[in-house]
Amino acid sequence: MVETPRPRLIFEGTCPDCGERRFPFPQYLPDTGDDFDWLVRDYEGFRTFMLDELAARFPDRRKWTAADLEVVMVEVLAAVLDQLSDMTDRVAGEAYLETARRPESVRRLLKLIGYSAVDKAVSRGDIADDLTDLEAEKQLDSLWQREPHLMDKARQAGPREIHTQQRMVTVEDYAERLEDHPLVLRAHSWDEWSGSWATVRIAVIGWDNTLLDEVPVIKGSAGIEGYGEELKKELFTFHTGRGIYLPHLGDSEDPEAPPPPTLRRVIRPYLDAYRMAGREVIMENAIGVGISMTLSLRVRQNYFQSEVRLAVAQALSTGPGGFFEPGRLRFGEDLHAGDIIETIMALQGVENVCLNRFKKIGMQFADASDSGTIVLEGLEIAVCDNNPAKSDRGYYRLTLNGGLKG
Repeated sequence: MVETPRPRLIFEGTCPDCGERRFPFPQYLPDTGDDFDWLVRDYEGFRTFMLDELAARFPDRRKWTAADLEVVMVEVLAAVLDQLSDMTDRVAGEAYLETARRPESVRRLLKLIGYSAVDKAVSRGDIADDLTDLEAEKQLDSLWQREPHLMDKARQAGPREIHTQQRMVTVEDYAERLEDHPLVLRAHSWDEWSGSWATVRIAVIGWDNTLLDEVPVIKGSAGIEGYGEELKKELFTFHTGRGIYLPHLGDSEDPEAPPPPTLRRVIRPYLDAYRMAGREVIMENAIGVGISMTLSLRVRQNYFQSEVRLAVAQALSTGPGGFFEPGRLRFGEDLHAGDIIETIMALQGVENVCLNRFKKIGMQFADASDSGTIVLEGLEIAVCDNNPAKSDRGYYRLTLNGGLKG
């Protein structure tokens, strides 16, 4: 062991009281140098280096053959060093998301950046949702070993997600983030002073034009309130993937199940999870403005009036691809007669269109068929459900001339 050096008193000159305490430290070790090429990583490099070293140390020996014991030992050592070098590269590669190969390493690296691959797999239905954390991780690792392309997708999705703004900071963020929710087709946000603090208000166009305090109606189920299976799965994936509470969506087959929640109850946990703390946020419905129209069509002579009537109903419907599909029109977007005529003229069998009436519902509003524009502003949205039970939501009358009867 290294001992602490003992001090010595050195007296220089003739004064016996002028001594100096000195410690005899050892000399520095000489620099041995480094002639090893640290870039050597493979078998051939290690073998060549060691054979050159042997030849330099034993210059009298002129010939080295593969049967020599020294050469055999060099080749065995080079093979071991090659394996160790490969192991070092593999271990170093597992520390980075781009080069990691083991599913366990990729999963842990993704978790470090806040991306839970297990929760994403559960929300997509790739693994069961009734497993413990350890069982779910093992099942995900096994899945990635069988299907490496799923691991590569997660490797790309993790960094992309952390670079995506997920918080509601500015006023615009509230509308943009809320539109990511499956139940929100369009949103518009603004701030106003309540007298004591700033409040963010958000107008929402709900799924299938459902109001915030209403329950969606399952299509094709005779007006039964509830959420369809596809929508339930989409909501489960959205909320579970973000770790957000999702109320029980009800079960139409179980009479004792709690009633399905309204849109507001489903959306509110997502809004509270991403909004700024201490900021009041109020959601409200968009203002639907019912549109009344009277249309006269001339049908081509080779088309039946019934098929043209059906095509017009689909083109002006609220279904997928329809002109009044929920979320298609923006807040405050003016409605132009030219867009209606263009939509109908694009249908086969329509020879001519005449828009005789084009106005907002209500005696106080004038007919805009001459100007061709219904002006909307603020939170107003043009709607035309053409439902006799809800005439305030817009309707149209259609007159067909020409063509084949039937």
